[in-house]
Amino acid sequence: MKQPTFFLPHGGGPCFFMDPSDPDRPHSDPMWRPMQDYLAALIAGLPERPRAILLVSGHWEEADFTVHTGEKPPLLFDYYGFPPHTYDLRWDAPGAPDLARRAAGLLRDAGFPTGEEAARGWDHGVFIPMKVALPDADIPLAQISLRRDLDPADHIAAGRALAPLRDEGVLIVGSGMSFHNLRVRGPQAIAPSTAWDYALTAAVTDPDPQARATRVAAWDALPHAHFAHPREEHLLPLMVALGAGGDDAATCTHRSSVLGWTVSGYRFG
Repeated sequence: MKQPTFFLPHGGGPCFFMDPSDPDRPHSDPMWRPMQDYLAALIAGLPERPRAILLVSGHWEEADFTVHTGEKPPLLFDYYGFPPHTYDLRWDAPGAPDLARRAAGLLRDAGFPTGEEAARGWDHGVFIPMKVALPDADIPLAQISLRRDLDPADHIAAGRALAPLRDEGVLIVGSGMSFHNLRVRGPQAIAPSTAWDYALTAAVTDPDPQARATRVAAWDALPHAHFAHPREEHLLPLMVALGAGGDDAATCTHRSSVLGWTVSGYRFG
């Protein structure tokens, strides 16, 4: 069956695994619990279990789109200042090198220069949300980078190029945060982040697929856009998920408040 695509919030650092007494079981501060519960229910809500996952994270950028072809990627602990046990987490899912190369071929066919590499570890935009969604680490996963120029229209076009994978049992996931401004937290963030979130959601869920893509590509014209994203790397995975979603209906499947931020997740199809 055709898989949907998702843009998921991946939280803040290892936020779902802060209990040192049982670090492999998700146990987060109550503030993060709705997001944790959303991620934990992800696979059960699919039409069928995917054969593999293709994930683009806001924490990997290259000059060209690049796929990870490793068979057993290590973890890249690219967060800072958290308790020692959070640097001992494990998520031992297999890589999906065949899927990675298939994705690279689709991107090249669409005119995008595309690289391959096998040494980089999975960053926390991969293993933190996936450790919640797939605690048994039993679905192969391939990661794809953002392109460093962060061009929204090209990331949407890249998603469109990857869309055939959905008919091959592949779940395409964009992992980021719909609001990501680490300099503002608490009450000062509430009103502008909420206004931004509702404007973004209106654009993402536009029933006209062409208008949807146009509006989301012009994200920086929405209210409080640069307050929400001083730099937009955490938003660009949404562009890939939206492009891969094609003409399918778009819905807001999650909304919660963390650190004074309103944060949403979206499903296409």
